[in-house]
Amino acid sequence: MSLDERAFFTERPETRQGRYQCPKCRRTGDYGIRWVRRAKKDRPPAGADDADRAKFAKLRDYLLRLDDEVTCKTCGKKFEIPSQHSLMFVDQLAGLPNDEDLEREIAEASKDAEPAAESKPALPARFTRKSTGWK
Repeated sequence: MSLDERAFFTERPETRQGRYQCPKCRRTGDYGIRWVRRAKKDRPPAGADDADRAKFAKLRDYLLRLDDEVTCKTCGKKFEIPSQHSLMFVDQLAGLPNDEDLEREIAEASKDAEPAAESKPALPARFTRKSTGWK
């Protein structure tokens, strides 16, 4: 008989910040989202057979999202969180930059990318002289 997946992990609740846009009022806000961190135990549980040991060798630590909806801070409507990030592996998160670093890099890149101020040619006199009106 195969062991349950929870026998291979220790679970710990965790709250992480996420930035989402309300579909009703179109305002973006930061929300605290509840997650469960499942960390792989250091050895397989007692009573594990060969198939369980093979499964245990392939397992990785991951985060599982508990919250599916949040309430907008502006309009008070509940909206659904996009589901493409309901499970994330912890080793994939380790290489990602944090929000402050991203904002700083974007600001530095936008300073370098400013185009040189090009002088526009002057408008011809027929567009700039005062109209005499129609008679």
